Amino acid sequence: MSYIIGTDLGTTSTKSVLYDQAGHVIASANVGYPLYHDQVNMAEEDPNEIWQAVQQSIRQLTSHVTPDEIEGIAFSSAMHSLILLDDHMQPLTRVITWADNRAAKYAAELKAQPLGQQLYQATGTPIHPMSPLVKLHWLATEHAELLAQARYVVGIKEYIIYQLTGKLQMDYSIANATGLFNLHTFDWEPTALAYAHIDGSQLPTLVDTDAIINGLTDSIANKLSLSSMTKVIMGASDGALSNLGVGADEPGVAAITIGTSGAVRVMTTKPYLDPQGRLFCYYVAPKHWIVGGPINNGGQVFRWVRDELFAEESATALKHHQDPYDVITELATDVPAGAHGLIFHPYLSGERAPLWNADARGSLLGITTTTTKADIARAVLEGIVMNLNAVLQLTNAAEPVHAIRATGGFARSNLWRQILTDVIGQPITIPTSFESSCLAAAVMGLKALGQLPDLEAIHPMIGETKTYAPQPTQHERYQQQQVVFDHITASLVPLYHELAALND
Repeated sequence: MSYIIGTDLGTTSTKSVLYDQAGHVIASANVGYPLYHDQVNMAEEDPNEIWQAVQQSIRQLTSHVTPDEIEGIAFSSAMHSLILLDDHMQPLTRVITWADNRAAKYAAELKAQPLGQQLYQATGTPIHPMSPLVKLHWLATEHAELLAQARYVVGIKEYIIYQLTGKLQMDYSIANATGLFNLHTFDWEPTALAYAHIDGSQLPTLVDTDAIINGLTDSIANKLSLSSMTKVIMGASDGALSNLGVGADEPGVAAITIGTSGAVRVMTTKPYLDPQGRLFCYYVAPKHWIVGGPINNGGQVFRWVRDELFAEESATALKHHQDPYDVITELATDVPAGAHGLIFHPYLSGERAPLWNADARGSLLGITTTTTKADIARAVLEGIVMNLNAVLQLTNAAEPVHAIRATGGFARSNLWRQILTDVIGQPITIPTSFESSCLAAAVMGLKALGQLPDLEAIHPMIGETKTYAPQPTQHERYQQQQVVFDHITASLVPLYHELAALND
């Protein structure tokens, strides 16, 4: 019997899961680390803390089997991360994450130029401060001396795999999300490199998502209690693998994820580029592409509701060993669909899709003297979903959506699941397993190792699913609400820059 480890490098934790060849979970581990906000708009991680978390999570698994039985480690990773390395492969920066908005000014300037649309059409990466493309331009403009010291420009997955193997490679899926990769030529895009003020020699070697690195360094193999012959499979981005991990790997099957942030993604057999640059288009595997949009404001907005509006109720819940989120959603469940006319725009952290506007701000409209905190909690849940629904409507141009799979922390809430299906108006299927990216990375690894015939072999491994059907009356109500939500959004977009300026 042989086993494989699927490791997902997330924004706030690394998860590792040990699977057998049939996709059964043998053991799992999750090790967290902080996200640093030392200044306004900063969102960074410490690469060494992530490296320690990777080692710790893998070591927690290796005691369950003998070292020779673990054939490989396959990786999933958050997109858009950036680390500058010196000549000795030592970090010059922390990990600048997708959530870092310090390059917002340069993203807005680029988006307003013809060059912005030209780069989007070449790379499939929307123009936004999340992308390494814009981050590098910001560094070149405001921290030129730092960028001048950089011998290599990498993301967190490339850094971790280098620590394991001594090889510096980047898979097409992660590369496609940098804004530096031409999705038509499968090479670095010269125009993007010029804008970023770097050259191709500073970037890792490009490889496919099923590329295998044969073996770990001896010292790391000893530290992890693994054989030095253990193979490392590059894998892909967490977004690409999340689709695969919930069975949304066929054209027209969309995946919706709501965790701290969120995303809508549909699989296509060829690239699709939105004429207005509102959707990403990223490679997964041959004849597998994902088209969709990420949102900044998912579960973190509900956390804000918990901490700022329901602090007293949350403290009481914890005293009674209850989950504060359960208490808040129970209160929101008693509020009818539409939250008594409240419309909430969840843009507390700017927004990526569908606005791609770092200056976007949250708003709550329709408040009256009878509005309660429970009404607001319900409106917040509905607003997050309506924003996702706006993204979903855009993806229909790429591939008409006929089925939806959903996953993420929200899937544990009965109320949130029902709101999602009622707003969208289609049945939503939710798998019982929540570690979709780890499973998909492992399956990609097993296929690369010749143990599975194709990626579709994941379907029987996904396990039990539950389908939620929309309630016609609720859906009709939400259709009316969505029209108002979208109309107000369009009205506020021209004002967001002015609102953001008030907080400077």
